[in-house]
Amino acid sequence: MTSACTFLSEEQFRCSICLDVFTDPVSVPCGHNFCKTCITHHWDVNDPCECPMCKNVLNPRPELHVNTFISEMATKFRRSALMKTRSLSVRSSSSTEEVLCDVCTKSKAKALKSCLMCQTSYCETHLEPHHRVPGLKKHELIDPVENLEDRMCKSHDRPLELFCKTDQMCVCVSCTESDHKPHRIVPLMEEYEGRKAKLAETEADIQTMIQERRLKIKEIKQSVKLSRDDADAEKSDSVQVFRSLIWSVERELAELLDFIEEKQKQREKQAEGFIKELQEEISELMKRGAEVEQLSHTEDHLQFLQSLPSLNPAPPTKDWTEVRVHSSYEGTIRRAVAQLEETFSKEVKKQLECELKRVQQYAVDVTLDPDTASPKLILSDDGKQVKYGDAKQVLPDNPKRFSTCACVLGKEGFSAGRFYYEVQVGEKTKWEVGVARESISRKGHITLSPKNGFWAVWLRDGSEYRALAGPSVLLSLKSKPQKVGVFVDYEDGLVSFYDVDAAAHIYSFIGCNFIGKLFPYFRPCNPDNGKNSAPLIVSAVSVLI
Repeated sequence: MTSACTFLSEEQFRCSICLDVFTDPVSVPCGHNFCKTCITHHWDVNDPCECPMCKNVLNPRPELHVNTFISEMATKFRRSALMKTRSLSVRSSSSTEEVLCDVCTKSKAKALKSCLMCQTSYCETHLEPHHRVPGLKKHELIDPVENLEDRMCKSHDRPLELFCKTDQMCVCVSCTESDHKPHRIVPLMEEYEGRKAKLAETEADIQTMIQERRLKIKEIKQSVKLSRDDADAEKSDSVQVFRSLIWSVERELAELLDFIEEKQKQREKQAEGFIKELQEEISELMKRGAEVEQLSHTEDHLQFLQSLPSLNPAPPTKDWTEVRVHSSYEGTIRRAVAQLEETFSKEVKKQLECELKRVQQYAVDVTLDPDTASPKLILSDDGKQVKYGDAKQVLPDNPKRFSTCACVLGKEGFSAGRFYYEVQVGEKTKWEVGVARESISRKGHITLSPKNGFWAVWLRDGSEYRALAGPSVLLSLKSKPQKVGVFVDYEDGLVSFYDVDAAAHIYSFIGCNFIGKLFPYFRPCNPDNGKNSAPLIVSAVSVLI
């Protein structure tokens, strides 16, 4: 739809006082319109209060209100003029076609210059009068361009050789004496050079950003390569470890089967001995039975009595009732599995020691931040120890300080990469250690959980260890940690805790969603009648040998 601006003249929206397009236009009772600032200033310096157009005296002085309709139309005129000027500038600068002489009648030669006064482009031959005739010498010549009329002011038919910084548009000299009189005007060349210099800076910035991104691509590719190397090394180590474990299992299984088989052979040999002995006894008994049967059938009294003494020796009378060939394998598998468990435990301990060595390579120097420490806590001068105080201190309150919970954070936060630190917990009966998000709540009661920005473990009652995973997880530890190691892999979303002296894994939070900086977190807990008065100590990391 055609804009209303197309059918209206700019003169209808021009203030008669400043001769510029209205700014905050107001209407006076007589119906004439002015800029609010212009008419207000006019009435302040002139008495009586009258209309500058019709001289109608206005008594009392009217209250002025901006005419929103005229204001909107004036704004549209300004925007339209600015867009038109920019469009002309783009068309002129983007023209790459060859400009021909406007004077040549037959074969048009290539133009050498364009005259802004004549609004004509000339070849070398037809340009000659501008170098010779005194009146023409004053004309402004420029490199040949198409559409010379676009370089002329439509209102005054003069070259656009100035720039209005107020309205951000090209103007002629006459414009500065009328519509743009109170505006900030600079030579077109000055604005061009300034804009071109800024454009050069912008181009330099763009090139810098391109270079930075190329370096980042290179860095990412290098990271991928290193990650691939790490993955290959990890795979190789994993294959080696599992092959070793599989070999251990197979060896234990072979030994178990050999043991069972050997034991079975011993039972079979024993059984063969029993069977041979029994068969011999059976043969003897059968022989004796035949003699008894034969004697029992004789009717010769003399022969019977004479033969009877030869049967007096007792036949084999060994008691075979309790004799058994019994195979007992109770405990055999258990003992074999126990041996495997011992082998696995040794391998697990070995791997944990290697893992702890690796994470200790990311050790950082942690110093406690006194600005975050609860007034209930006392920090050492070097910022390496924290304990519960005898009385609450008077400290300046600030957004970083814990107000109710007796906690403290490390000074330095981490928003990328990996870091590791160790805390001496000693024989304390209660403590909390971990990491916390910078945005955590520090006022009032605090519930530790990943949802609330905490990844921590604690000790209660001297033996109850829990990972505060929300809900908490009860931990079963083989030994009581004296020194706790905390490792964070920001990109991998991992927080792991270690018993440093035992080289044992305590607990790991995995798949964590970290946002912003993470800070080391400490809570020594209350003294518990002196049983828990020892401080938590941030200790220097000594890599395991």
